[in-house]
Amino acid sequence: MPRATPAIPGPGTHLARTTVPAHPSRASGVRDMVAEHLGRLRLPSECVDNAVLATDELFVNALEHGSPDRGDTVTVTVECGPRELRVSVADRSSALPGARTADGAEESGRGLAIVAALTDDWGVAPADPGSTGKKVWFSIVLQGEP
Repeated sequence: MPRATPAIPGPGTHLARTTVPAHPSRASGVRDMVAEHLGRLRLPSECVDNAVLATDELFVNALEHGSPDRGDTVTVTVECGPRELRVSVADRSSALPGARTADGAEESGRGLAIVAALTDDWGVAPADPGSTGKKVWFSIVLQGEP
């Protein structure tokens, strides 16, 4: 299971970050890390559940579309401030994701629609300086302080 890397958060912000190999076997550990971190902050269970599911969707997208090479990694960052929870999933591909409409028979193609339904906003940001790829993120507005 991945462990969150401690970091120095900004004022009132709780931060957790993990980098894992780009492999499907790491998905459950990523979900557990997000759930543990947000659980310690005593966020409402619906918020935690939505964040875990949305993170999982972005992680799977990163595996399928963003980190095709052996040895690639995916970095998941969770930032929780007094008013907003933000999760980003970074991969090495510069290809931008796009929401699409999947028909009833397709087994994939609904991930970003699920993220949009569970969160208040989502988007794409450039990779951190010195890195290649992109970050796909979502945010959830919090009603109270964590």
